[in-house]
Amino acid sequence: MNKDTFFTQKFCDRCKGSLESGRIMSMLNTDCICMECKEKEMLGSDYDEARRAEHEEIKKGNYNFKGIKG
Repeated sequence: MNKDTFFTQKFCDRCKGSLESGRIMSMLNTDCICMECKEKEMLGSDYDEARRAEHEEIKKGNYNFKGIKG
């Protein structure tokens, strides 16, 4: 059984920093990231592509899209 640790993990999957001040799922994959890493991700050249791809998957009813790099 694969337990979802999104709400219980204490450290960012990217920078290993604390998640005490907030967390969010990456748009690119299933990483649980801190808000600082989210800001950096949003500046990436593939962020808009990832955002559009997720939106299209949600319109199809797929609420578990693993991201364009998932």
